Amino acid sequence: MSLIDPNNLPTHIGIIMDGNGRWAESQSMERISGHIQGVETVKAIVESCVKLEIPYLTLYTFSQENWNRPKQEVDSLMSLLSSSLKSELEKLNRNNIVFQIVGKIEEMPSNLQALIMDTVNSTKNNTGLTLALALSYSGRQEIIDATNKMLAANTKNINEDTFQKHLYAPNTPDPDLIVRTGGESRLSNFLLWQSAYSEIHISEKNWPEFGEDDLTSALNDFSSRTRKYGRVLEENEN
Repeated sequence: MSLIDPNNLPTHIGIIMDGNGRWAESQSMERISGHIQGVETVKAIVESCVKLEIPYLTLYTFSQENWNRPKQEVDSLMSLLSSSLKSELEKLNRNNIVFQIVGKIEEMPSNLQALIMDTVNSTKNNTGLTLALALSYSGRQEIIDATNKMLAANTKNINEDTFQKHLYAPNTPDPDLIVRTGGESRLSNFLLWQSAYSEIHISEKNWPEFGEDDLTSALNDFSSRTRKYGRVLEENEN
């Protein structure tokens, strides 16, 4: 991995893993082959984040909109997720990784729900990287769900801190950096509330071909930016 400034790393990276299907089609393969190769990229990037001691990584794995894809592709994705969780549990624990889910887990197949919760419970006492998969996830739905929770609790005097406590992962800090692969320049309903001040890095690489050097480029891009949060910085703050 190329040189990275260790003093200016993001606490939380969110990644929109786009381009699996396009990569497969460019290789004259079926779309599921792109997702299979994408899993290998996930493993490599997670290991890189562990080495760099990044505290939080959230991967946009399956959106609520993805349920509208052809049934065969959805079924293949569920099967791939299941096999990946089974094969990676030992490595998650070996690398001290906390595994979490954000999204509507109740919309997943029941056997997969059980496997997900087993993985969550098996890693909950780890103390390293918190790896979250956004599954059956919608940023708009998360905001609606948080609002409904507060309405049901008859919450008064709502502010940003109150709202944060009702999100899917209330203890996870907002992402400092969002990386999107595949060359598209949109959030696609990913962490809409949390990304208000996220730096965004677009990679032209499709996810299956995204590697350590590409992550390094994203991190160096992040470290080169001045984050003002709407303020005008004094000269000695630059």
